[in-house]
Amino acid sequence: MIPAETRTRVRALFFGEHWKVGTIAAELGLHRDTVARAIDTERMINAHTHLCRSRLDPFKPFVAETLEAHPRLRATRLLEMLRGRGYEGSVGILRAHVRSVRKVSRHEAFFRLTTLPGEQAQIDWGCFGTLRVGHARRPLSCFVMTLSHSRGVFARFYLDQRLESFLDGHVRAFEAFGGAPRKLLYDNLKSVVLERVGDHVRFHPRLLELAGHYHLVPQPCAPYRGNEKGKVERTIRYLRDSFFAARSYRDLDHLNAQLTDWITGIADARKVPGDPSGTLVRDARAAERERLLPLPEHPFPTDAVRAIASGKTPYLRFDKNDYSIPHTLVGRPLTLVASTTSVRVLDGPTEVARHVRSWDEGQRIETPAHLHALGVMKRGAHELRGRDRLRASCPSAESFFETLASRGQALARPSVRLGQLLDHHGAQALERALAEALARGSVSVESVEHVLTQRARETHRAPRVAIPLPDRADVRGLSVTPHALGPYDQLAHRGAATGERSEGGDE
Repeated sequence: MIPAETRTRVRALFFGEHWKVGTIAAELGLHRDTVARAIDTERMINAHTHLCRSRLDPFKPFVAETLEAHPRLRATRLLEMLRGRGYEGSVGILRAHVRSVRKVSRHEAFFRLTTLPGEQAQIDWGCFGTLRVGHARRPLSCFVMTLSHSRGVFARFYLDQRLESFLDGHVRAFEAFGGAPRKLLYDNLKSVVLERVGDHVRFHPRLLELAGHYHLVPQPCAPYRGNEKGKVERTIRYLRDSFFAARSYRDLDHLNAQLTDWITGIADARKVPGDPSGTLVRDARAAERERLLPLPEHPFPTDAVRAIASGKTPYLRFDKNDYSIPHTLVGRPLTLVASTTSVRVLDGPTEVARHVRSWDEGQRIETPAHLHALGVMKRGAHELRGRDRLRASCPSAESFFETLASRGQALARPSVRLGQLLDHHGAQALERALAEALARGSVSVESVEHVLTQRARETHRAPRVAIPLPDRADVRGLSVTPHALGPYDQLAHRGAATGERSEGGDE
């Protein structure tokens, strides 16, 4: 059985060009009987034979149209589409038809792509699993840029693939190369391409800003044409096999330090792939440096910028962590500027906080000065509230404070100390002690405390035990309302009385 194209060729030569059967057979490399059957196919068909009509026949135009628009569509998906249109045949018939009509090139040939020095670099991300940082597990990704001519490599590991890390990799690569190439070739990453319809591409505006800053041109690959950036793909595979495999490291900085040494000592010391002269990458890279675009005076800013505001506490939440701010800025709109190493907070143009960025999660990163200022403010408010509380509980407290003020003494420490005495001895005992101190003319906290100590000894009360607190402003500034212990005493007395009755009953 010969293909339909060959049969058509045979009939065209016989009927159109009037070639003889033997000539056609010799020309096409066929047997004479095969040529004869191709010429006289009508006699091979029985006039009484009826061709069977397939259930798929009405749907074949739809299949052809669908495969034209979606060449890689699977037969099972086509079957689901046909079922909704009334097809009742089997999937086997559909698969056989799809195999016969699908346009598939099993072996596609590619041109060997060559670029001029300084003309192009290829960029992509490589995924290398995850890295644990404290309680967090972050994705470990490697930004890779390869100069297409010299195969010079820049690579750096990051803990995400966000736009800020992507741009930071560009800036560091240009500084390492000593210049910028004229074109940057990407895959269709979301950090590069926001939308694409055919050859019409809408680039990410931040990438266009970077391109304008360095006077270069971004260029995405054609869809499903990853081979166009095969140089960076092979670099990532080379880095994965030659550097990362069986590599041990303490943290991200240690890993990047080892990567820099590997690039200098191994990647740059190899021969340029495909170069018959045997030139080393480091030499080709040095020669290509003269053809790169010169760098501007200032690098492109790559920090993440966020408009942000705190809640009721003096902290800002960013990337699963909390960073402290001055308490006077709580609730106000601020600007957070984050790099890979730092987090800064701006109030307009003024920097009001700066922290080392944490890649952990659930952490509270604080500046002691922020908490100290809040503690001072809280202590001042606490002192005022304590003084009002003393005046409300002890009528003699007003005269006591007026006498201290007339002598020019500070009221903060006496207020705190008298509040502690109030909590321990009660309002009635403190009022008697204040009145006695005023009557004696010995107006001081020590005098009041002396009176209370004497009364406690007379009534056989237990001495007061101080509770040590950590030297932290947020702890020492807490105000705790004591609860009445009377109900607990009643429960104790009730239990004792019940126990006595039970003993009497046993006896």
